[in-house]
Amino acid sequence: MTDRPLTLMAVHAHPDDEATGTGGVLARYAAEGIRTVLVTCTDGACGDGPGGVKPGEEGHDPAAVAAMRRQELKASCEVLEVDHLEMLDYADSGMMGWAANDAPGSFWTTPVDEAAARLAELMRTYRPDVVVTYDENGFYGHPDHIQANRITSRALELVGATPKVYWTTAPRSMMARFGEVMRELGGDWEEPGAEESEMPEIGLPDEEITTWVDTTGFGGQKFDALAAHASQGENIFFLKMGKEKFTELMGVETFVRVQDTTDAPLPEDDLFAGLR
Repeated sequence: MTDRPLTLMAVHAHPDDEATGTGGVLARYAAEGIRTVLVTCTDGACGDGPGGVKPGEEGHDPAAVAAMRRQELKASCEVLEVDHLEMLDYADSGMMGWAANDAPGSFWTTPVDEAAARLAELMRTYRPDVVVTYDENGFYGHPDHIQANRITSRALELVGATPKVYWTTAPRSMMARFGEVMRELGGDWEEPGAEESEMPEIGLPDEEITTWVDTTGFGGQKFDALAAHASQGENIFFLKMGKEKFTELMGVETFVRVQDTTDAPLPEDDLFAGLR
């Protein structure tokens, strides 16, 4: 062992993604003395503007939205006690099929090797013991999430020295409960008029999840980190639950271990199992 601290690096696509899927582990491991590093790949400019104005609508200023979301991201990191925030600042690509996908400078159109080289440099700097990002489908098919997976995978190939790598996921049993709660709160879990067979399946069967991390004690921090992204509140339905129900539903964060050098037995309840 060296005097270098154990380090967690989370690679996310947009401001607010860090809180939704990994807010609990970022807060928990920071509290345990592990160094936490957040890499945010895009500027979030395709998010809502003031008053909930959408991209392409009158009054939506992408540069102003990006500046606002940068400040919200910094506030979220303060809540989660993230040690280091690194922003790659690629242009937000929007949802799949949007014109922003192909706009000059969009993350989606950036060559994987180009972005991966930048991420690899950060990995060499921080030497993370654990890296977390999305699965190959970006969890739900968002182009920037997919690209985050691609550049992370390539950067890991370039660096070749990370003991443990994880993809975020959610158990199907939990997704079903989310749907119930969202409908109770008056939200639409399915797209209007969409047939169930047309909806992409999100998450994994419970038995395929390798890692279940209890972050119940940090539910309040996770909620507050999400709330820091106030400009996107209309899209963050989790905030409608209130802290108690939010913590009940979001108190365990789940992952699939895709790379490991520790031989820690599965299933596990700690991203750092085998490293301490």
